[in-house]
Formats: sequence, structure tokens, C-alpha cells
Amino acid sequence: MRSLLSFAVLVLATVVSAISTTGDRLLVVLDDAAEQAGYSKFLGDLKSRGFKLSFETPKSESLSLFHLGERAYDHVILFPSKLKGLGPKLTGQLLLQFLNADGNILVALGSDTAASTALVSLLTELDIHLPAERTGLVVDHFNYDSVSAPDKHDVLLLPPPGSHRPGVKDIFSAGAPSDQVIAFARGVGATLGAGELLTPLLRAPSTAYSYDPSTQAETVDDPFAAGEQLSLISTFQSRTSARFTLVGSAELLADKWFDTEVQKPGAAKAVKTFNREFAKRVAGWTFQEIGVLRVNWIEHHLNEVGGSNETNPKIYRIKNEVTYAISVSEYAWDAWTAFSVPPNDVFQLEFSMLSPFHRLTLQPDAAHSTPDAAAFTASFKLPDQHGIFNFKINYKRPFFTNVEEKNTVSVRHMAHDEWPRSFVISGAWPWIAGIGATVAGWLGFCALWMYSAPVSGKKTQ
Repeated sequence: MRSLLSFAVLVLATVVSAISTTGDRLLVVLDDAAEQAGYSKFLGDLKSRGFKLSFETPKSESLSLFHLGERAYDHVILFPSKLKGLGPKLTGQLLLQFLNADGNILVALGSDTAASTALVSLLTELDIHLPAERTGLVVDHFNYDSVSAPDKHDVLLLPPPGSHRPGVKDIFSAGAPSDQVIAFARGVGATLGAGELLTPLLRAPSTAYSYDPSTQAETVDDPFAAGEQLSLISTFQSRTSARFTLVGSAELLADKWFDTEVQKPGAAKAVKTFNREFAKRVAGWTFQEIGVLRVNWIEHHLNEVGGSNETNPKIYRIKNEVTYAISVSEYAWDAWTAFSVPPNDVFQLEFSMLSPFHRLTLQPDAAHSTPDAAAFTASFKLPDQHGIFNFKINYKRPFFTNVEEKNTVSVRHMAHDEWPRSFVISGAWPWIAGIGATVAGWLGFCALWMYSAPVSGKKTQ
């Protein structure tokens, strides 16, 4: 059975042609078609990876996120707009509906244009907050580019995201040279709520702060936010694994900062930015080209010697020895690969009724793993409690799609002929011996009573 499932998964993987696991229809919204030239490399990279780009303006009459109740596009990119509103086709409610319909959205902000009311409405629903004036500028007087911003210090030079959260380093900074930097030019910072679906991808350094250059001085006493309170790139992943990314600097995606040489104050030499590769990975994550997990098969069975070899039975007995196995693959750009659990993380199985009776760490199973699928297994004894139980996998981590699997089984009590015989239990031997002694004594008494002759004697006158 397992081999048939693996073969079917392999055939399915070869049929998939789109670079994204959710589709290749991509809508790009710009104020003017001429703005495409400023993002030609970023958009060209998307085309080269197999996306079908459609360009529209917010006021276009042909623009529609839905057609006959279904998504007209799989992904949307919103570049900065000078319009106060994005029109009736791109309201905050429609963008939220698109996200709820498992569409993916990438939004880029600019410091010289206020965020539209539709965008602010959407961000509020996601618990992402911009400055009150909807404009802002993040500056840092220590981590800036001394070539392009020697006075204003509004071009921040930041290292690629590290491994402060499981999976971040592998997805967004793997292969980046140790001296590589990201140029975050004239961008806006946001603050995030406490929702578990929100994750900051790129935080501001502790020396950075945000202010409104049109109304405030360059140094302010009461900034909107400062330090790591500012999220420069924010991500949101819904419970259905739809993705939303807010990039605080549209210039991070612009051609002028791709492979441009920058230099920190006091640095010995200039280095090329990591912007192009980083922009590719940010878009790749948003459009589900990376960080996508898939369950190939699940098996559970008895592992008693000489027992039933049935796979995924519907009923077990209390105190049975059971083995559970699951196969998981991870999508990386254009192929499914074996999923590797990030360092300092655990991949767990729960065996639960109303609450978990067992919570076990699944261990890699090399015998059943392949180059495109990793198998994990755990063996345990069922509890001494009959009822309806679930094998549950609930793996939710930042930057990975959710893995939620539940297999329901019944656990019955012992049948009358399945209990161990009393003579097998050593603790019962004294009681069995007592019973035997009582029976033997009674039989001996009966024998003496029945076969003993009466005492003979003469009658007295």
C-alpha cells in the first residue's frame, strides 16, 4: 500500500508544472504602466520562474479579483500608490476576501506616499499598524549606507534574517555570504499585534526609529516606534496557509538597489547588496514557492510479534503496542524534497481523547525515507483507557505551511478471554495455594468422616 501511495505522489509531482504550489496567475497593480521599468529585474525574475503576470491600475475597469465567485488570480502584488483610495475593485474588504479564498498578497510601501485607506483597512484586520499619518521614515544613525545616505541616514544596511525563529535562516539567508547586507532604503516600519499568525521577517536594529519627515524634526522625543518594535518586513499566514507580506520599502524590490555597492560607516570596503536574492526569497515565500509542506501518507499499526499486520485499523485494544508513521515533503522552488525539521524544533505526535494521553517526538525513519520524502515514526503503548482517540499532528511554525492531520480510532477494553489467567500472575499464587489447601482439607475431612468406623462398645444395664 505504501509503495502505491509513493508512486502516486511521484506521478503527481512530475505533472505539476507551475513554480508555485497554488497557481501561476499573478496580478501586479501599479499607478502607471511606466513604473514597470523601475522593477524590471524583480518582475523579470517572476516571469522566468513561470508566473503569468497581468498588469492593472487601481482605476482599471477590467480589474477584478474574482470571476463567477472564484479567484481570478492566485497572487497579487500591490506597489505604492499615490491614490488615497484604490477604487471599488480593491477595497479592504475585497482584499480580505481574496486572502480568505487562499490567495496570496505582497504589498510594498513607500515613504513618500501615504498608504491607501483600503490598505490601512486590510492591515487593521490583520493587526498590523502603521504610523497615524500613514507615512513614516525609518532612520538609523549607526547602520546606514555612507555612499547614498551620508546625511539623512535613511538607507539602512541590515544582515539577512538569522535563525531567531525556526526555519528563518534556511529559507531566507541560506548561502548568503557572512558580510552580505540588505539595503532597506527610505522605508516605513510597522508594529505588530500579539496574534500568533503574525511574524516579523525583518526587524529594525535597536538604534533605528521612525518619524514623519513632513511634520517632525529629524530627531524626535516621541517617535512612533523604535528599535525592534519596528517590523520592516511583516508576514501573516492564515490558518489555511494563505500568505500576506508587507514590505516596508518598495525600493528594496527596485532595480537600483539590486547588486548595488554599499558601505557602512568605518567599513574597509564596499559590498554588493543581497537585495535581488532576498527579494526573490520574500516573493517566493509569499507565493508559496518555498516553505510548503505536504503529507504523503500516514500509517499506524500494531507492532506485536505475531499480531495482525492490518494497516490503519479502526479499532485497537487497551495496552496494545502501536507504531505510527508519517511521510512529509517540502517544496523548494521547483521540486519536492525531504522535509528536515529545523534545529531546536520538534515534530510531535499526540494521542488524545479530550486531552493528550501521549505527546511523543517523532523520530526520522531512514528505512522508509526517500530523497523527496522524509518519514517519521514513533512507537508507544496505548493507555489503559477505552474510548475514542485521535492520532494528531498539529505542526504550526513560522514560514512553513500548517500540517494538521487527525486519524480517529476506537480503543476497546479487554475481552473476557483476553485477561491473563490467574496462574500466570505470581502475586495470585498465595491465594491459589490457600484455595488449594482449603479444598484439600475439606476433601480430607470428608474422607475421614465417610471411611472412619464408629467406636464399638457394650450397652450398660
